[in-house]
Amino acid sequence: MRKQTVLWALVVIAALLLSGCTAVQPATGGAGQTGSADAAATAAVDEGLLGTIKERGKIIVGTSADYPPYESIDAEGKYVGFDMDLTRAVAEKLGVEVEIQDMPFDSLIAALQEGKIDAVIAAMQSTPERDETVDFSIDYRPTKDAFLGAADSAIELKTGTDAAGYSIGAQTGTVQEGWVQSALVGAGLTPADKAFSYERADQGGLDVANGRIDLLLIDAEPAIALADQLGLKILLITDSTTTAGKAIAIPDGESALKAELDKIIQGLNDDGTILQIEQANNLPDLN
Repeated sequence: MRKQTVLWALVVIAALLLSGCTAVQPATGGAGQTGSADAAATAAVDEGLLGTIKERGKIIVGTSADYPPYESIDAEGKYVGFDMDLTRAVAEKLGVEVEIQDMPFDSLIAALQEGKIDAVIAAMQSTPERDETVDFSIDYRPTKDAFLGAADSAIELKTGTDAAGYSIGAQTGTVQEGWVQSALVGAGLTPADKAFSYERADQGGLDVANGRIDLLLIDAEPAIALADQLGLKILLITDSTTTAGKAIAIPDGESALKAELDKIIQGLNDDGTILQIEQANNLPDLN
């Protein structure tokens, strides 16, 4: 009887041990799942910011929404314009949502460097000076500049340097502001107290309209929009003040993101999407 009891006890213990071993199996499977998550995280690290954007499911884009027809905010609070449509097209190709953050133009690169945004899409030109601190995609649109004057202005400009001596404004942090400071003020052609900088381009346009300054130098397309809005005159459209095209700015060293954006922009150009966006926003052909 005791032998039978002992045997039954051994059977029960063996069953419990087998049950315990079986219970361990899901934990092993769980470890495998963790391994997959670790592999995904490693892949995200390998892709840098591109991997982070994909894992997050959203790209955070900085812009300065005071620059129609490139970027502005409509009556319903929606971001509209060529750059905003391009932003959404790029996000769609990346397979992610897009979050747009509006800020002053001259703070965009700092926000990019501080990791507050993933990219800048704001009619920003890919100059060598900017390329020292951030990286750029391939150009998505060429640039021409325009000098704006009052409706009754008698100023005649054949070249950019004909603006010498006149009071002139430009938007803070732009290539155009840099040109005014180097080609006019720095060259001794215009006194420093006749060069003005504006956080918003439309503020400069209002000063031209009200006779506070003689000229405003900005991108050609926003200049045309301001001329229509404020009753100003386009005195000169030129490419002599800058040669850099517009591109997407990203943090320095993000090679995987740059390669992906370059591929997307080239594809959007090749399939006619960029042309369609230009036409939808009434952008003139600058080629």
